[in-house]
Amino acid sequence: MNSIHTIKDLADTHALAFTETRSWTETEITTLLNSPLVFLSGDSRCFALVRVVADEAELLTLATHPEYQRQGLATNLMPIWQAAAQSRGAAQAFLEVAADNIAAMALYRSQGFAISGRRNEYYARKDGVLVDAVLMQRTFSPLAK
Repeated sequence: MNSIHTIKDLADTHALAFTETRSWTETEITTLLNSPLVFLSGDSRCFALVRVVADEAELLTLATHPEYQRQGLATNLMPIWQAAAQSRGAAQAFLEVAADNIAAMALYRSQGFAISGRRNEYYARKDGVLVDAVLMQRTFSPLAK
């Protein structure tokens, strides 16, 4: 994937991808990317923000611009960010996803993630409805030496 983007492009993609919940602002994305623990994979069509602390990677967000959804970009990006996390020392990865986001849950399952917990009424939709967060986890295979 081409890595050309601006913070505004990323924030715009996030806003278009997350229309039912509050999306992330340019300032929030900039703050995350200013951390040495956070990295970006992808570009403004489809991107992942990931934080690695010790041996754990957390997928902070994965967003695909609506014009590029259902083209395999997120599927192709998953092993890229996971390999980058492993190269930074991660032995496992975690994420959370809205319980009603069936497509995302299917994507994560296809990449080896399994449900590990639930946060009740974690996400607040713009209409006030509260949706559970499903916690998912996977352990990486050791890197070849």
